[in-house]
Amino acid sequence: MGNNKIIGAKIKSIRESKQLSIEEVSERSGLGIDQIERIEGNIDFPSLAPLIKIARVLGVRLGTFLDDQAELGPVICRKKDSNDANSIGFSNNDSKARKHMEYHSLSQDKSGRHMEPFLIDVAPTKEGVDFVLSTHEGEEFIYVLEGILEINYGKNTYILEEGDSIYYDSIVAHHVHAAADNTAKILGVVYTPY
Repeated sequence: MGNNKIIGAKIKSIRESKQLSIEEVSERSGLGIDQIERIEGNIDFPSLAPLIKIARVLGVRLGTFLDDQAELGPVICRKKDSNDANSIGFSNNDSKARKHMEYHSLSQDKSGRHMEPFLIDVAPTKEGVDFVLSTHEGEEFIYVLEGILEINYGKNTYILEEGDSIYYDSIVAHHVHAAADNTAKILGVVYTPY
């Protein structure tokens, strides 16, 4: 949860350094002024889609919000070194913005990257939750490590179990969540063109 505060501060810092108002970012991204204020103020746990839209408007990679250090060579992420300090929570885009995915970055030290690999813990989905499908530029790859995942993609719904994977264009409206009463752990890779 601590990294959500870092993301909000980085967005605000980059926006101000580019001398853009929240209103300008709102107009260019299609996001509401209130939504941007809540993200910058660390009130909301945004999904990836709004972050990608903000990154495009600010002219930076999505990874800029997640970067720790600038390592030009390969970056190794060891299991023994992982901890909650490297995790980021995102909402499921429902109206209550309940945090339902905990992202553990596997590349935050790599500068200039075009892919964002994550280990993602997906919380159970509560009944009656209305999912808001998201769209953004790029592509996504998901491999299910544990549990059962449900993916709404366009007009289709896909159920993925342990060992299953999916690769899709993010521009098609989609939503990723655990199948009813399940949790899941996935490897997710997000590619966004810069």
